[in-house]
Amino acid sequence: MALFFFLIFAFSTGPGLLESPPKVRLVRGPHRCEGRVEVERNGEWGTVCDNGWNMKDVEVVCRELGCGAAKGTPSRNLYKPLADEKQKIFIQDVNCNGTEDELIECDRVEDVFDCSHSEDAGAICERTVRLVDGPGRCKGRLEVKHQKQWGTVCKAGWNLSAAKVVCRQLGCGKATLIKRCCNKDTQGQGLIWLSNVSCSGQEEDLQHCLSGLEGYNNCTHDEDTWVECEDPFKLRLVNGDTSCSGRLEVLHKGIWGSVCDDGWAKKEEQVVCQQLGCGKPIFVPAKARKKFVPGNGRIWLDDVHCKGEEQSLEQCQHRSWGYHDCNHKEDVVVFCLEGQPDI
Repeated sequence: MALFFFLIFAFSTGPGLLESPPKVRLVRGPHRCEGRVEVERNGEWGTVCDNGWNMKDVEVVCRELGCGAAKGTPSRNLYKPLADEKQKIFIQDVNCNGTEDELIECDRVEDVFDCSHSEDAGAICERTVRLVDGPGRCKGRLEVKHQKQWGTVCKAGWNLSAAKVVCRQLGCGKATLIKRCCNKDTQGQGLIWLSNVSCSGQEEDLQHCLSGLEGYNNCTHDEDTWVECEDPFKLRLVNGDTSCSGRLEVLHKGIWGSVCDDGWAKKEEQVVCQQLGCGKPIFVPAKARKKFVPGNGRIWLDDVHCKGEEQSLEQCQHRSWGYHDCNHKEDVVVFCLEGQPDI
């Protein structure tokens, strides 16, 4: 009887939920299956030196992440900003035979002395999810790749939790809309691979969600799923002497806007400087900050609160987009070490 309930539990939680999370990730790429390789050790993430890095190593990374076939071994400085100089390089001279399930199973050297972050290894894996026929890569008809063929996803059972998984997998922003495909021009053709997809919203990959058998459904292309995500989160520092100092602006709905300084402190500046690859934040007197002309137009964020460990300002708490009680005299100005002004 105990075994019976265990099997029921394992089935109901879906693939991947009983497994430990991957000890590798890809960052700064256009989606979760491409980017700079980082490995986890004792709760800390570090990079991989590209000495000896090859396609067999990438094959293992792609397999561990559930990202399909290996497609490339980019390295050097393709994925910017480069890792912060304080981030450690954990391993080098990785030597996989290509059949391992995890990168940690491969031979490697863990004492790295002669690499810099300009030599960080990267990986490109085959995409298995895409949005097509929309106004950008983060909006469109949902298609998945199975048996080397792209097919659509039936709207039956589809909800916002599943859309969250897709948006995360594509490296886009938050899921904002799901609907049946809007007209004949945006309907798919050919195979309908999935239907009755059920996700919790926490999965890293759509294939980790429960669904009906691939290709077995009663759907038509009138029921193709359309998903819209926010564009990837971007920020910049403007009107400074360098790209690492200036008034902070964030991009939302295609429009750049400023950030209010309510609650703004050192931890928030740490996240911004790190995200931009600009080193550590530095203290600058109020006189130097006042030289910046206030922004105009939108004030996108207010009451931002970070722990200081986030990879992106998007991961910090804040009011909803566009909600604030500020004026542009309260615009945030940030100075990072690589953008130190003459004061």
